[in-house]
Amino acid sequence: MSISESDHSSPTVATTATENTRSTSIRSTFKAQSAIESLSSIITTVPDSPNPSSSLLNDPEIASQICSLIRQADAGAGNDNLCRWLYDTFQSTDPQLQLVVLRFLPILGGVYLSRVTLRKPLAGFEAVLLALYAHETTSRSGQSMTVNVPDISHPSIYHESNTVKNNATNLNLAVISPSLEPHGTVRSTKRARIVGVALELYYSKISQLPVASKIDFCEFCEAWASGGDNDQQDSSVSSNGEGLELDQRERMRIPLSWELVQPILRILGHCLMGPNQKKNKKLFDAASCACKSLYRRCLHDINPKAMLATGSLLSLAKLSSDSQNDDIDYTEIRMTNAISL
Repeated sequence: MSISESDHSSPTVATTATENTRSTSIRSTFKAQSAIESLSSIITTVPDSPNPSSSLLNDPEIASQICSLIRQADAGAGNDNLCRWLYDTFQSTDPQLQLVVLRFLPILGGVYLSRVTLRKPLAGFEAVLLALYAHETTSRSGQSMTVNVPDISHPSIYHESNTVKNNATNLNLAVISPSLEPHGTVRSTKRARIVGVALELYYSKISQLPVASKIDFCEFCEAWASGGDNDQQDSSVSSNGEGLELDQRERMRIPLSWELVQPILRILGHCLMGPNQKKNKKLFDAASCACKSLYRRCLHDINPKAMLATGSLLSLAKLSSDSQNDDIDYTEIRMTNAISL
């Protein structure tokens, strides 16, 4: 190829890339607009916005209406229009619309886990959770998620050693998420795993989700762990209405297997020590309360693995909180006229 031909090909490639980006943006906007039109038949008010995807993700009025529908007593059935909308929206394969569905995962998963013991039909909720699980299974090709952990029984590269290296022990693989199997229904023995994988997907996108969604998650975590035990003393002097509310919180106490605790701790860790946690005290406080309730629950259940993980997270959160109020730089050399002997 001559120099002149190479010079002419570069603008052509750039133009093609620009056209592809523009075409993708148009398709994404069209899908978001279609999703809003479908949602308008389910909720009462849908504000107009030049950016439909951002409106669905961040608009507090839309979020409030959707959360109210999910919390209704008859929500989650197989003929639930909102669940069908969430399912279809996630299956659109548009990344921005999939974020919208993940934004409501804390409240959907929270209501589902709290009501599943009541033996009510919740096929609508389960369809959405299975869609998230299937997406994660496909993206990971069913493989497990592992990390390399250093083997402290061997010297590091900075130390001399006369021992012969054994290549078989060089790699220590820690499985942080086991391999995934396809599931078409939610069985009681696989429920925690399916919801846990959905939470893993939520965690992978957590930096793009609004703070309100994370606060919802923290509040449900506290309810899952404590079930209203923290309010037990107040319930003895409460009115009938408040007593019913406490009974509802008692039903929210759920079994916490390691399949649920592990992704829960990752999400709480982000809420406690994420890049923006110093700017949002409400999120930090909600995550701190959830972590404390979870730690008390682990002590009650005598779960050593969860106790160690939750206690470590609490210690890190305390260090992070103390550092916010500590402006002293201990590496700085202070200038003073006093001579110290």
